[in-house]
Amino acid sequence: QVQLVESGGGLVQAGESRRLSCVASGTLSSIYGMDWYRQPPGKQREMVASITSKSVTSYADSVKGRFTISRDNAKNTVYLQMNSLKPEDTAVYFCRAVLINGRVYWGQGTQVTVSS
Repeated sequence: QVQLVESGGGLVQAGESRRLSCVASGTLSSIYGMDWYRQPPGKQREMVASITSKSVTSYADSVKGRFTISRDNAKNTVYLQMNSLKPEDTAVYFCRAVLINGRVYWGQGTQVTVSS
């Protein structure tokens, strides 16, 4: 099993930056990749960024060039650096771990609110 705890959310002004963290614990050797998803108010959850165990990254078009996903294996932590935030980035941000066997685990989410 894998447990995920996100932190770093809060209220920010448009144009500002914020860094989210996701600390993983449990059977970490079984993790294939980790992702950040978000769920805006009244909308479906959507993938924001992902990083594999070999640090191959991918991003949603809406955040390319503004968000950066990274990982610190020594700290069992995945980060989401969010720059040039926009009001439309307002959402609950979730961390997700995908295991080698295909099983998926989610964190509890952290709220990011961007005011204009």
